[in-house]
Amino acid sequence: MNRAKIAVSLDAQTLGRLDGLVRARVFPSRSRAIEAAVNEKLARMDRGRLARESAKLDRVREKAIAEEGMDKELDEWPEY
Repeated sequence: MNRAKIAVSLDAQTLGRLDGLVRARVFPSRSRAIEAAVNEKLARMDRGRLARESAKLDRVREKAIAEEGMDKELDEWPEY
């Protein structure tokens, strides 16, 4: 995977905490720690977006669409 270099500015307290995680070998480097944090944040934002979009759906209508034609098919399924 190609990687791009960027510059990130952090306050002293945040940098100290980040360096502590690297020293404790939670992350192999500052770069990997920041990359993990950004990926986690982006994933969280994606989940939030999915939840917001899902909330816009009409549950009754979506259920009706999903079950459309199922009553006929259920009669055709074999007994187990």
